[in-house]
Amino acid sequence: MVRRVLPTVVAGLVLAASAGPANAAPTGRLVVLGEPGAAAAVRAGAAAAGERRAGPDVPQIGLVTVRPRRGESLAHAARRIAARPGVTHVETERRMRLRALPNDPALATTDPVAGTLTSQLPSGTPQQWTPQREGFPGAWDVTKGATALVGVIDTGVDASHPDLQGKLAQLVDQQQPAGLRGPAGVDEEGHGTHVASLACAATGNGIGIAGAGHDCRLVIEKTDLSDASIAASIVDATDRGVHAINMSFGADGTRPASVAIKRAVRYAAHRDVVLVAAAADEPVREQGDPSNLLQPTGTGPDLDAGVGLSVTAATYADERASFAGFGSQISLAAYGAAGIAGSAPPGIVGAFPSGLTRFEQGTRPCGCRTSVGGDTRYGYLAGTSMAAPQVAAAAALVRTLNPDLPGREVVRLLKRTASRPAGAGWSADLGWGILDAGRALASARTIDRGRPVSQLSAAPGARAGTVSLRWTANDPAPEGVLASGVRTVEVVAVRLPDRRVQRRTLRAGQQTTTFRGDPGARYAFFTLARDRAGNEERRPARADAVVRAPS
Repeated sequence: MVRRVLPTVVAGLVLAASAGPANAAPTGRLVVLGEPGAAAAVRAGAAAAGERRAGPDVPQIGLVTVRPRRGESLAHAARRIAARPGVTHVETERRMRLRALPNDPALATTDPVAGTLTSQLPSGTPQQWTPQREGFPGAWDVTKGATALVGVIDTGVDASHPDLQGKLAQLVDQQQPAGLRGPAGVDEEGHGTHVASLACAATGNGIGIAGAGHDCRLVIEKTDLSDASIAASIVDATDRGVHAINMSFGADGTRPASVAIKRAVRYAAHRDVVLVAAAADEPVREQGDPSNLLQPTGTGPDLDAGVGLSVTAATYADERASFAGFGSQISLAAYGAAGIAGSAPPGIVGAFPSGLTRFEQGTRPCGCRTSVGGDTRYGYLAGTSMAAPQVAAAAALVRTLNPDLPGREVVRLLKRTASRPAGAGWSADLGWGILDAGRALASARTIDRGRPVSQLSAAPGARAGTVSLRWTANDPAPEGVLASGVRTVEVVAVRLPDRRVQRRTLRAGQQTTTFRGDPGARYAFFTLARDRAGNEERRPARADAVVRAPS
């Protein structure tokens, strides 16, 4: 967090990461195994049960690949098939991914002071160590966030920086008067460039650092840090479709929060934007607004409380940084420093403007500029300001992977999946723990909040008063998210014109039935599917079919 009068920031450090194990994505098929030589019997059983052949057969090891019956979940089909005679094992098929590590130099270059007496970093620690320790390689195996959009309300950015090329979706000047300290594509302070790069620096481009959000893009709102400017920035970023907003600034909490900012926060939260604010850069319990608006006093220990995330700073030792805020207004932590004050270097590496920044001037210059891959447009800064954008990027990745998740549920998910000691809950120092983006994305892909869909057709039956009904039902999910599968389908018949309703609930595997009504009466029919996660199809605006029962 940087307060509205930007403080001096101590020079910092950086480390690198190596790729974690790639997550294996499900193919939607089942691998069915019998004894070697029994493949023909397994195939015959699958055909008789209505399963679809869908991949390789390997008779040498008794392997047959099938898809479940239409509307049936993989888990349900696996249990059913496993009980079949001759089947020895059933498993959900996965598709593995190539293991890949972004080629950004900071991920692989050893920090020059790692292992020295003045450093808290072990020997061999890379310059950019935060992505690996926060699980981002695992998150990137799930999604690289090609459509993710992060709003950064800050001091602008150096739009010419090589690590921000192609990453700037919008540059908006919210200063009053406009251009007070230059346009949004100019960053005299250096703070905004550093923060924006930690969220969405170009990743895998062979330059500098890797942004936490990999392929995410940025909406930059350059603010003069006034209440009206901040409120306008929150609303404008929301209207531009951002998935998360980062706010690495704050007041000291000595006066009530601005009503304008309160309204802007409500506006964004109501539209499912995940709001992230840096906690205080002092070891205090009062974090000030906007942080204390997102996680009000006393609500930190409640996993479901708050409208956003108040983020404090952790060190390489997985402890709260000595300068960082703590207490019941803290949601969770992310890395914002390498070690204790006075160690070398104490900060997190990020992009810097090409010109001298405010941090490098004055009577106590920070000495924080560094070189990454021979490029000197980088620097080490320590602060909760550095922790927050990593959380905002993770939130944007979750939102784009699983757009059915409301913003409040994303907030809860990031807290629930944060790294903390086994059996531990919330703590005053680190909130719910240190950000674990890999766990968050792995969890998000298993949560089905999408509604199933169905479609019915009808025709007069062969006997008086009967109608033959046929329907299809499926449980669509965003790419990368595991659908729970259709559990039941409710067939609804409405007699016309008196609108008397008859309902019948059937299991998902059944796709036809015969309706018995009054001979000669007209009926409107539709279906309502329900999935195994409890989601129910919306009632259609009109019936799928209207049929007169034969007399």
